[in-house]
Amino acid sequence: MAMDLEFFPCDLVTWDGFYDLARALSRKIKASGWRPDLVVAIGRGGYVPARVVCDLLVHDLLTSIKVEHWGIAARKRDRAWVRFPLATAVSGQRVLVVDDVTDTGDTLLATAGYLKGLGPGEVRTAVLQHKASSSFEPDYYAERIDVWRWIIYPWAAHEDLVGFTERVLTGADRPLSKGEIIADLKRRFEIDLDPEEMAEVLEDVVALGMAARSGSVYQVNRC
Repeated sequence: MAMDLEFFPCDLVTWDGFYDLARALSRKIKASGWRPDLVVAIGRGGYVPARVVCDLLVHDLLTSIKVEHWGIAARKRDRAWVRFPLATAVSGQRVLVVDDVTDTGDTLLATAGYLKGLGPGEVRTAVLQHKASSSFEPDYYAERIDVWRWIIYPWAAHEDLVGFTERVLTGADRPLSKGEIIADLKRRFEIDLDPEEMAEVLEDVVALGMAARSGSVYQVNRC
């Protein structure tokens, strides 16, 4: 799907909302009658979902790999690739791969291809939310998303908000106040932040060298 990189809707998932999705996903896996020998979390987005799914499946064999495709605030790298490979053998085993969401589908496609090359008995995939625009359909998902939006999960919310704030400041032709940044996040990305949350985000935007503060306004550092 072609995405306007300056304006697109975001959905901030709460911790309670996440747990509801994880329960629904686990129930679907149980209902299928299939049980994994090993669960593999895709880092970083799949770490928390995989741990909770394991809890709900009463399954204790969990490991992970690190696959990189999306960066902070919906910035996509050129391709999905396995940065940190699997550290255990999977030959002949039933492997369940868990991630947070399918977007393009490239991350799960790269992961499934990589794992199948290690000789498992079977590889199945599971995500909390599956976007209809994805080229890869997982075996299990809790929710299908038909109208595309960027999903911000609670374990990555602060990091994404820092990135989206940098986007707002980069696109501005003058320094912006905290209130103006809040308004622009709402207008461009449908993100609602209160002043206290915004202050925390801006503190890190400045600390990371993304922007500078002058009095009550902020401006991106342009090198």
